[in-house]
Amino acid sequence: LFMIVVFLVLLMVNAVFGVVIANSFVSQPNAVFPAWMAIVVALVIGQLIKRQFSLIPLCIIGIIVLYASVYAGSYLPISLPETIMGLSDKASWIIILFVYAMIASLLPVWMLLQPRDFINGMQLIVGLFLLYGAVFFSLPDITAPAFNTATAVDTPSIIPLLFVTIACGAVSGFHGIVSSGTSSKQLDKETDARFVGYLGAVGEGSLALITIVAVSGVALAASPQEWHEVYSHLGAGSVSAFITGGANLIEQGWGLSVSFSSTILAVMVVLFAGTTMDSGVRLQRYIIQEWGEIYQIPALKNGLVATLVAVGTCLLLAFGAGGSSGSGGMIIWPLFGSTNQILASMTLLVISVMLIKLKRPAIYTLVPMMFVIVMAFLAGIIKLKEYYLAGNYLLVGLDAIVLVVSVLVMLESWSVIRRFKAEQ
Repeated sequence: LFMIVVFLVLLMVNAVFGVVIANSFVSQPNAVFPAWMAIVVALVIGQLIKRQFSLIPLCIIGIIVLYASVYAGSYLPISLPETIMGLSDKASWIIILFVYAMIASLLPVWMLLQPRDFINGMQLIVGLFLLYGAVFFSLPDITAPAFNTATAVDTPSIIPLLFVTIACGAVSGFHGIVSSGTSSKQLDKETDARFVGYLGAVGEGSLALITIVAVSGVALAASPQEWHEVYSHLGAGSVSAFITGGANLIEQGWGLSVSFSSTILAVMVVLFAGTTMDSGVRLQRYIIQEWGEIYQIPALKNGLVATLVAVGTCLLLAFGAGGSSGSGGMIIWPLFGSTNQILASMTLLVISVMLIKLKRPAIYTLVPMMFVIVMAFLAGIIKLKEYYLAGNYLLVGLDAIVLVVSVLVMLESWSVIRRFKAEQ
């Protein structure tokens, strides 16, 4: 039951990020060349590290090559034809990206995923340095109102919306999957987990903080009135607001051109979404192969077959929920928020069961679990009603499956906890 929720979360993440990258490639053609160049750099670094080359010079050279490609990309925009075999350019990019993700997920971790994530991390450090430095140099004002009373008519209540939109920066089911399925397998020793986990959270929190500055400050909108125009309805602004606001901020602080700055930030967005897809499809394959083992289905045990099933379901969701444009990923994005938090609460619940079994205090995981599950369930029920009224029965079904399965897991875990308590 738990694996069903995990599979659906991965399905949503992969479909959404495929659409996000495709949108970025269409709106920011300058980011296409450096985004694919980063894969070449990662493949080369992976081979050299395998041959015992020193990491520090490889890191320096890799970053130089990557940012040289960013500079070249700002003068070398790459766009697909508006229509290819009846598909829009965005839909074509989605298919290309999933073909890449399929290949990447089958390669050994050391060959692409590990060096790609490493280069991505280095790029994040450079990007954060530019953004935070720009803040200290330009000292921008915040133009967003401290209390926003002029919300758009389609804006839902802050409760539970707030608690399903801050997922990645606070508590996230997807990150639980990655840390158990990918991160843990790359540690030298178990005690490194705390350093890697906490430092990763600090990095993500730093990115979240500067993103808030970029999308709420004068770099994006010169006045509260202009800020309201950018966010005229729920979902407006999105990734483009971060790229626009961040690029203007870097120009004000460092004097770099808006074109070059926006390319840097667009590449940052694309690379992070791309590495998420790499890991997500790989983890989805793991789940399918585990089902093959559990239910003795030989075909599903095969890595290639499992990957094809994973990619096929992602494409089915991206195109099935949104038509030939492939916009289905963005339609399911609000559902991902609540599903991700439900998985996070279930993760906390499993940890609680383990702690209780070990006769250790579990209140530190049980209390946040209760809060998170209540908020996530409320959001899930709200979205269930919205999808039903809109006649989107595919998403009604997905939402209902997640809600029902999570209730069953909760009941099962509660019975286990009671049994452990009785035995003690």
